Amino acid sequence: MDNLYVIKLGSSTVLNRPEIFGEIRRISERGGRVLLVAGGAEGIKRKYEQLGREMPFLTLPGGDEVRYCPPAEMPVIRAAYHEIILAEAAAALRSQDLSVFAQNGGDNQVVTGTKAKPLKVVKDRKSLIVRDSLFGSYAGSNTGFLRSALDAYDVVILTPPIYDPALGDYINIDADVLAAHLAAELGAQHLRFVTGTPGILENIEDAGSTIRHVYQGDELPWVKGRMKQKVRAASIALEQGVGDVCITGPHTLEGGGRTWFWSFARSEEGGSLDLLSKVSRIPSASLDEHELASFLLEEVRYPGVSGFIDEAGNVVFRKGSGPRTLLLLGHIDTVPFQWQVKNDEEGLTGRGVVDAKGSFVNFIHMLEEADVPEDAELLVVGAVEEEVSSSKGALHVRDHYHADAVIIGEPSGENNLTLGYYGLFKLEITVSRLQEHTAAKDTVSVIDELYQVVETIRRRVKEIDPDSLSSLIDVKHTNLNGLLTITGTLNFRISPAAGRDYSQSVALDDLGEDVRVEVLRATPGYANGRSDALVKSFVRSFAKEGRTVHYIKKRGTSDMNTLATTWEGVPMVAYGPGDSSLDHTNREYLHFAEVLSSRAILREAVNEWFRLGGGT
Repeated sequence: MDNLYVIKLGSSTVLNRPEIFGEIRRISERGGRVLLVAGGAEGIKRKYEQLGREMPFLTLPGGDEVRYCPPAEMPVIRAAYHEIILAEAAAALRSQDLSVFAQNGGDNQVVTGTKAKPLKVVKDRKSLIVRDSLFGSYAGSNTGFLRSALDAYDVVILTPPIYDPALGDYINIDADVLAAHLAAELGAQHLRFVTGTPGILENIEDAGSTIRHVYQGDELPWVKGRMKQKVRAASIALEQGVGDVCITGPHTLEGGGRTWFWSFARSEEGGSLDLLSKVSRIPSASLDEHELASFLLEEVRYPGVSGFIDEAGNVVFRKGSGPRTLLLLGHIDTVPFQWQVKNDEEGLTGRGVVDAKGSFVNFIHMLEEADVPEDAELLVVGAVEEEVSSSKGALHVRDHYHADAVIIGEPSGENNLTLGYYGLFKLEITVSRLQEHTAAKDTVSVIDELYQVVETIRRRVKEIDPDSLSSLIDVKHTNLNGLLTITGTLNFRISPAAGRDYSQSVALDDLGEDVRVEVLRATPGYANGRSDALVKSFVRSFAKEGRTVHYIKKRGTSDMNTLATTWEGVPMVAYGPGDSSLDHTNREYLHFAEVLSSRAILREAVNEWFRLGGGT
């Protein structure tokens, strides 16, 4: 599921921190789907107090105490969740104008488990075996039901207990572990454990001692109690392929401190590739870029560099304040479908590592490595929604920022410099009419008519731009009360030679009374020359590395095209590591050696542009 958050809240946060529900509302407003898993300790305590009943505990051999839940206690536990935790959480979310579905995980066997083996406990200094404690482990969930509920409601709330079909009864499960398993099974993009401290503290007495990153294999011997269980749950999630996992607090998703968990080992040499490995693991499909932007804003702390997230959602960094501005414009979104990011000795694979997180991370490193003179500014922007037709991020840059030259972050390969891109002419074609028998005289189905219209438009575009490419990328068909409608999305890649105003020469209003054509995007192609200071800077940089630059023009479209619609006379090229033939495929792989070599070429090109007086 795209843009799915699994958020674990402790009962103290649910019952005493109403502001957390405003934070969840903001996630929903950004298009996030939310599965909330709530713990119950405080609610259970309240329920026992209401009943005037003593809560039973067991002492484990190591000295830890755990709640004892024999069959006679399970109705109390379930009532505590239903009447206190679920009731108050659902009411708080509804007060935020969110629709809510809430239940114990085990109700209707939505989440199932297996009762644990008998417990070895200590009582009166003697070892005992307890066989009737209803505690167990996760087995699975009805993912079809949960996905339908997440489609239908803004927030779905689940709590322990879950259900053991073999036992025929409910069993308890740790809520952190439940959240981890559900996140993995549902393919969640983001997993958050909200706690009462600002992440994991190295010194529990010092609120400023947050450990920001925990890597695979790190030992955390000082972590005790409930936090130890959260660490265990985070590890379970990572092992099962969840990439974006963090513990956040106190009692907040937005401020405070965070501890991030990573499924790769800590680098002994300081980690020149560390940031790339992290950025690649935070899913950021188009319209789900907020978490990555926020992470970068927190993570990038270089001297003399300021950062913010702008009105469009772009993450923006500035170094220097002079009048000459070099813009490094990358994009932080990817196409959909995530798979587990994995590092090996040579590189890493994962959605977006080629297109185009590798390029953008190299841009981030320029904020630390490039020499920006007093009369200049280095502007680094990670744009949102590059992979969808809105181009929201680049349009905001075009209309609200200024630059004297632009480097676009897209995979060119370390030995190539991209001087231009084809434009994008994107049409939505709709054919709609009342149904009739297909055997009727002269009848043409709406599907046939759509394909006829597509071919007509293709011929017209070819007459204007013989080098254009086209693809019918989507078709939808409906029958609503006898009204047949078919809608197709037709993409054209338009060469720079077609000019800026090519779309005005394509007649689209004479294709039939049942036909409606909407222009979704009409971005022209763009080609930069070879003689400006920006290109010369790259030529010199390549030469210093003992290489010869190869110029290429791509048949895809990038944010370069969007800027070029109004930024006349501003030199623009694209450069970045990676094989662009892997863009949008499930085979994206980026070689570490190419990342580092292209970073060196980029650094020298940036420095050279400033030295050459670019922008004056």
